[in-house]
Amino acid sequence: MREPPERVTAREELPEDQALALGRPRMLEECVGQTELIESLRISIAAARQRGEPLEHVLLHGPPGLGKTTLARVIANEMAAEIRVSSGPALERAGDLVGILTNLQPRDVLFIDEVHRLPRVVEEYLYPAMEEFEVDFVLDSGPHARTVRLPLKPFTLVGATTRAGLLTPALRERFGIFHHLRFYTPEELKEIVLRYAAILQTEIEAGGAEEIARRSRGTARIAKRLLRRVRDHAQVKARGKITAAIADEALKALGVDHAGLDRLDRRFLTAIIEHYGGGPVGIEAIAATLNEESVTLEDVVEPYLLQAGFLARTASGRKLLPRAYEHLGVPPEGQGPGALFEA
Repeated sequence: MREPPERVTAREELPEDQALALGRPRMLEECVGQTELIESLRISIAAARQRGEPLEHVLLHGPPGLGKTTLARVIANEMAAEIRVSSGPALERAGDLVGILTNLQPRDVLFIDEVHRLPRVVEEYLYPAMEEFEVDFVLDSGPHARTVRLPLKPFTLVGATTRAGLLTPALRERFGIFHHLRFYTPEELKEIVLRYAAILQTEIEAGGAEEIARRSRGTARIAKRLLRRVRDHAQVKARGKITAAIADEALKALGVDHAGLDRLDRRFLTAIIEHYGGGPVGIEAIAATLNEESVTLEDVVEPYLLQAGFLARTASGRKLLPRAYEHLGVPPEGQGPGALFEA
């Protein structure tokens, strides 16, 4: 489920995010945050290079926008290897996968995004490829069918998923290295913002970087996107210099408040207060009230509200937590219909 493209706080990659592809970290020493993960990868890569072997297959899992694709490219660079990029939905036929596998060179990296969405028939071709570096390919059909065993050069598969629970046990067990990407702290996001501001040749004060980092929902991709929007505002309103006041003004204009909530987030919370007394309430009822699809609310709106402590999922439905009332300035006992719904 893709997030609505008009949401500046969308965690999914938007076309505009490709603008900073060249500014992504290329080596582990350039990466910000994910300290334990980076150190663990550093050791694994160093050991593999000393042995002259490909790195073990790596599974990266976590919410969108935290750098799984970037890390896959960093791994390839650290291994001095080429990378081939694909995704689960794009590999519709076994032949698509076999064609990629047979063209890999020793120690190359094959990155499969959304690996949990691989078709089952394609996934089964991965098993011998990952374990034995060979693949059995069936030619023809019926009585003329024959199996050809194709040897592969040793490679590293890097799989990325936002839903590790949807991976089949057979595929999950074939990865030797597992890493979960966590959300970034405001301090780490501030460092990321300052780094990308330098790439954009944008003048920014520490306060401006802090303001953007605080509203970036713990996600590097969102921080970079907000920086570009604030840069435009500063160029028109402040001769290009981003201060804390300019960042606050720009982000308010975008509808992003101090907690990183946007207009749809606040409509969601306010609807539960005004129409359902703070909950518990079912997601279908909320969707009908907001005239939105329930799957959009579940996949796009709720994850951050749950993570940030605004919302709880209970057996009887969604229920607001004290932080939601405090953020909206509403007494915990609820509020009748009013101006809050227009926030």
